[in-house]
Amino acid sequence: MDSVLTVTLHVLAAWIAGAAIGLERSFHGRPAGFRTHALVCVSSALLMAVTAYQWDWLGVTVPIETIRTDPTRMAQGIMTGIGFLGAGVIFKEGLTIRGLTTAASIWTTAAIGILYGVGLTYPAILGTGLTIATLSAFRWIEARIPVQIYAQYMLRFPKAKTMPEADVIALLAGHGFSVANLNYRLADEGHVFEYRMTLRTGDRTNLGALARRMATLEDVLEFRLSPNGD
Repeated sequence: MDSVLTVTLHVLAAWIAGAAIGLERSFHGRPAGFRTHALVCVSSALLMAVTAYQWDWLGVTVPIETIRTDPTRMAQGIMTGIGFLGAGVIFKEGLTIRGLTTAASIWTTAAIGILYGVGLTYPAILGTGLTIATLSAFRWIEARIPVQIYAQYMLRFPKAKTMPEADVIALLAGHGFSVANLNYRLADEGHVFEYRMTLRTGDRTNLGALARRMATLEDVLEFRLSPNGD
């Protein structure tokens, strides 16, 4: 009965920790949130409990000296499997990659579940607190420190009315952007001229201002402005 109570407490603690971490992800509209993180943490704790209390299911009739076990193998298998789950929440749109933070939080939640499963409560609680602080408090810090913001920019014109490159760069500079990796392309059987480039700015509000300005230009057939980041 002691082992039953201990396993129950460990799994419940893992469930609460995973749910707390997932709640932060759900609040910010991430695809893997409250339920996903709770399940990951609980499953990790259950699998490690099976290993940590293996003598209860191996039975007393098995000679202990004939058994060679390594609980770390279970942990390694869990973390490898979680890698596939984490990859499922990472998606790429053009040159923009999103979901990396959620994937990292899933991986961390699995590690926390392992700690709860084997009964290492203090590092598990510490890890839970640090994970939640990283996901929530660091977001506040990140929004206030000066950073360079990068975006992928695509701009299309009718071939006969293409804006000269110098004018495009001047327009972008006027909105606070510097240009890198400028590429050119003819599309739609040569009827459309396309610019593709990477933009850099120190102010995120410049993105919206540029988008509104481009929407007013009659010769622009299409534009796409995709900020990099998670």
